[in-house]
Amino acid sequence: MRIIVFDVAAETGGALTILKQYYEMAVKDILNEWIFVVSTPDLKDTTNVKIIKYPWVKNSWFHRLYFEKFIAKKIVLEYKADEVLSLQNIIVFKLDVKQTLYLHQSLPFTEKRFRITENFKFWIYQNIISRIIYKSVKEANKVIVQTKWMKDACLKKVNIDPSKFEIKQPELHIKVKNYYKQTNENTKLFFYPASGLKYKNHEIIVKATMELIRQGIISFKVIFTLSGNENANVKKLYNMVKEYNLPIEFIGQLCLEEVYDYYSKAILIFSSYIETFGLPLLEAKMHNAPILASDCAFSHEILDDYDNVHFFDPFNHNILAEKMKEVIL
Repeated sequence: MRIIVFDVAAETGGALTILKQYYEMAVKDILNEWIFVVSTPDLKDTTNVKIIKYPWVKNSWFHRLYFEKFIAKKIVLEYKADEVLSLQNIIVFKLDVKQTLYLHQSLPFTEKRFRITENFKFWIYQNIISRIIYKSVKEANKVIVQTKWMKDACLKKVNIDPSKFEIKQPELHIKVKNYYKQTNENTKLFFYPASGLKYKNHEIIVKATMELIRQGIISFKVIFTLSGNENANVKKLYNMVKEYNLPIEFIGQLCLEEVYDYYSKAILIFSSYIETFGLPLLEAKMHNAPILASDCAFSHEILDDYDNVHFFDPFNHNILAEKMKEVIL
């Protein structure tokens, strides 16, 4: 059987991780022929896996739209695919081939709604691209989601048979070397491994830190895996940290081993309010680390059976400051 996998969207982060997991699975599946259609990821051809790259898709939304409208279907027909697997939230329309959709874009389904003046890109996802995603969910033969809350959110938006869904958590192969143990009794260490996207919500941590300093609480430190120049919002936060001399360090991106090392000695703060899954929550949980997590559906799905967690309103920095204070003192 010939299976074509579309994922021209994946470039970094969780999306790239999912792509690589499917690629590794395909390499081992010598009974089938696999074709991966991607943009820039560095995947290699094997005896049963062919890689087709379209790096120009990343040039603009127009290029991506052109690819989806005119190129994707041609590829399926040219290679006479028996099945299509889309890892990029939308299917290839107007095909008679069985299609499986892997849905991991949560923006159309989250309770937080963005105004066009607040974040144009997110507004586009929630008001325009969302319609294409809903249609894809409806027309796909099978839909894979990472969490029950995503399945429930889809069913609220699209009237389809619930049996079409498969809940499949991201594979996590962690060999825990060191479980959490506080290494410095005098200074509590907080850790937030996240990108600089607006909804990752670093701002609430910065404001909570300012509030703690105002109260005279100084025996703590916060680590961000940002360099400080990712975008305008991150630059603003970086300048605030420097201006007020806050105990927040921007250390840049870390490798997985370095991230896991922080789980063994730091308290995870996870302030993001838009996630499909929230992988750091599970990673920290596996390390028995204390967690301060945003009070959202995805957080509860992962952590409701975990004792060492406190939830906070991701839009109220005073509540977060109180939770941090309880941990520090």
